[in-house]
Amino acid sequence: MDHVKALIIKFIMCTAVLWLILGAFYGVEFGNILMLSVLLTAISYIVGDLFLLPRFENWGATLADLGITFVGIWFLGPLLFEENLQVGTAAIITAIIIAVGEYFFHKYMAREVLDDRDHFVTDEDRDVQQGKLQTEFSEEITDTDRKNKDE
Repeated sequence: MDHVKALIIKFIMCTAVLWLILGAFYGVEFGNILMLSVLLTAISYIVGDLFLLPRFENWGATLADLGITFVGIWFLGPLLFEENLQVGTAAIITAIIIAVGEYFFHKYMAREVLDDRDHFVTDEDRDVQQGKLQTEFSEEITDTDRKNKDE
């Protein structure tokens, strides 16, 4: 149920930003905005939030979402939009605004949806993966050793 709630939040955020930028400033129809929002939400949720967020934390997932949004609008824009508009400019402006929202959304995801620490790579996990292990050396002293030493 947490994933459904997160998807709805992400979809609303994505749709609002796309509608604000593409709809208000570039005159794109709402149906096209809705279709683009569904595609971007699904792709960025799977790739950015479920796959990259646990592995690369917030900064990696935010950069991935920025890239996914930019490339998605840039490639799908000419196919969906009937008007001649500067797709590159619209894509970068929209991607930056969505990335700012994604930064806060990832904090929500980490706290509420991906709450299990098993999903996140910790510093200790990285040390083990990189072979940065530390060994302790000590001597075992038993009671018989103490008796022999005292005598």
